[in-house]
Amino acid sequence: MKKILVVDWLDKYGGAERVLTVLNKQYNFDKCFTLINRMSVSDLKKVFLNKKIQIIESRLSFMKSSFRYLFFLFPFFISRFKPENEKSLIISSSFSVAKGFKKRKGQHHICYYQARNQRYIWDNENIYFTRWQKIILAPLLYILRKVDVNHSKRPDFIVANSFFVKRWIKKNYNIDSSVIYPPVDTKLFKLHKNKQDYFITTARLEPYKRVDLLVKAFNQTKETLYVVGDGSMKKKLIKIANQNIRFFDFLEPEEVVKLVSKSKAFVHAGIEDFGIAPVEAQSCGTPVIAYNKGGLSETVIDKKTGILFNSQSTDAILHALKRFKEVDFDYSKISEHAGQFSEENFAKNFQNFIDSKIKE
Repeated sequence: MKKILVVDWLDKYGGAERVLTVLNKQYNFDKCFTLINRMSVSDLKKVFLNKKIQIIESRLSFMKSSFRYLFFLFPFFISRFKPENEKSLIISSSFSVAKGFKKRKGQHHICYYQARNQRYIWDNENIYFTRWQKIILAPLLYILRKVDVNHSKRPDFIVANSFFVKRWIKKNYNIDSSVIYPPVDTKLFKLHKNKQDYFITTARLEPYKRVDLLVKAFNQTKETLYVVGDGSMKKKLIKIANQNIRFFDFLEPEEVVKLVSKSKAFVHAGIEDFGIAPVEAQSCGTPVIAYNKGGLSETVIDKKTGILFNSQSTDAILHALKRFKEVDFDYSKISEHAGQFSEENFAKNFQNFIDSKIKE
């Protein structure tokens, strides 16, 4: 049986791409379909484990790094792919439109939702578009939602990466799904008990990550905050940050692990669909201070593996930092808690799911 991987696009190596690495290790895919491949050679080697794999792109590739401006055409281009008419297992990794890949007769399509799909068309909080942009784009967004709902029915089975995403799928698509938590490299992110006097966050510096709230909160303290990541918000964040906040340019994974493992806490203010980076921190024994919504409410235990705060505001973050100082955390137990999210457990759970569904 041929094994086909479908992804929305390949650009940077982040949490979703780490899941692809584990899936490739498990299924050794023959082909990969993607809207566009802008990923560096070194990152492609990480995803496909140095294997030369056929990557089939859509005609969006002519847009290069500006492809996101044609977001309204993503559903059209994902539907244009035509896999060969042979028995195949198709696994799509979807945070946008990959679920809309059309299978042929005799093929099995299992979609793993890495996130709430196409959040930019379902967003009610004006994160991606201003209120006036949404009013102007209302007819287009209405059509895109209709198309998105139709595409959600194409996979044979859907797996969500958290119960938060499972509920979102049910609400927006009226489809039941199973939950398999994504993998964390617990062997790489090892327990480190000797913590140093700084906090850390690692994230793509985009609006929805709400790193701006962390910067504003730490601007009011003397605590040191390390910000590791890149994105469209970086210049703005650097401009508003005080000297106690340090930004890091590109770091090798080993360097990130060292910084996260030695920090006294990992801080996060965004809504994550799962949130691999905070679980990686816990694997190191590092407590997590996070907003109590989304996937992190499922992976962080208040006062045991971290501190949860209930509103996205600087005051809530400052109060959480105060509560953090009042708790004596057991780093070994924090690391032990993260062990349930290991790559081995993910691979076993995913294979068991496929075996049971194909038998059906």
